[in-house]
Amino acid sequence: MSQPGPTEDAALMALVARGETSAFEQLVERHQTLVLGTVARMLGSNSDVEDLAQQVFVRVWKSAPRYTPTAKFTTWLLTITRNLVFNEMRRRKRHPADTLDVHQGEESLPLPDTHAQGPDAALLEGELQRAVDEAIRALPEKQRLAVILRRYEEKSYEEIADVLELSVPAVKSVLFRARSELREALNRYLTN
Repeated sequence: MSQPGPTEDAALMALVARGETSAFEQLVERHQTLVLGTVARMLGSNSDVEDLAQQVFVRVWKSAPRYTPTAKFTTWLLTITRNLVFNEMRRRKRHPADTLDVHQGEESLPLPDTHAQGPDAALLEGELQRAVDEAIRALPEKQRLAVILRRYEEKSYEEIADVLELSVPAVKSVLFRARSELREALNRYLTN
């Protein structure tokens, strides 16, 4: 199956604006992996990911009558995702006791790379992958989202710039700083 094109998404949004639930279901089906993956990597939590992703799509439904396809649908969708995730991160900072984050004894959501590995290699990579996930979650929110969109969602600098409302050179700078911080955080793994 080929990737949905921008015109297909815009056409579906026009149908959603008229209240057609089947068009909305198609949009959710097409883009739920992108939203779920981005939210999961940003929050690093099993408990809030689906709730927040659902909120993203509720906003899409409610905003459909006002939607105008001035940018790619995925950019608009990721902007909604960004706003909700950043709000949740700020809420957690203000109310750390209220967070539904990973509880003691509970593992954070596994976010493996999609490249297949043998069992031995996977075991050896486990600790490094946890360290990478932890280092990414420790980044400031804009750096974290830029890294996630570039590394895991394979978005272009231009798309990331649109989502973060920055210029392309600013995105490159944000990614450079993020990579520097990640390199420093993962230094003990890089020197072995």
